[in-house]
Amino acid sequence: MFGRRIAIVALIFSFSILVLGSTDALAARGGGGHKPVAGAGSFSLVLVNTTDGLPHWGQQVTFKVSTTATTEPHVSLQCRQGGVLVYSAQSGYYASYPWPWTQVMTLSSSAWTGGSADCVATLYYFSGTSTVSLGTLSITVYP
Repeated sequence: MFGRRIAIVALIFSFSILVLGSTDALAARGGGGHKPVAGAGSFSLVLVNTTDGLPHWGQQVTFKVSTTATTEPHVSLQCRQGGVLVYSAQSGYYASYPWPWTQVMTLSSSAWTGGSADCVATLYYFSGTSTVSLGTLSITVYP
């Protein structure tokens, strides 16, 4: 019973992160939105299960993150097909992040059932009520 409660709480939290945690939603909630900081961090895409060195729909990715701006960096990934948002995920990339399994993202969703997509990853961190953007990375996902 206790394990089921934890699973339900984790599911609710994950859903709230999905709905409210995207960097666009964070900016819309107030607190100043994004404040870009140039040169304070870098990150790169890491392909988990690629067959040809390219990201494809249905495969998994993660990110290699390096920054001196914060000890708690996050990455959000948003993918669009024809301008329509079909995938949104975010995760913390630091040792004490409580949901480390979310650091590996599967490139699919109920809205994204196949095909290519244009994605943007954003490296950011929280500073009080603001979200500070450290950079973005454009990613093409192939079918």
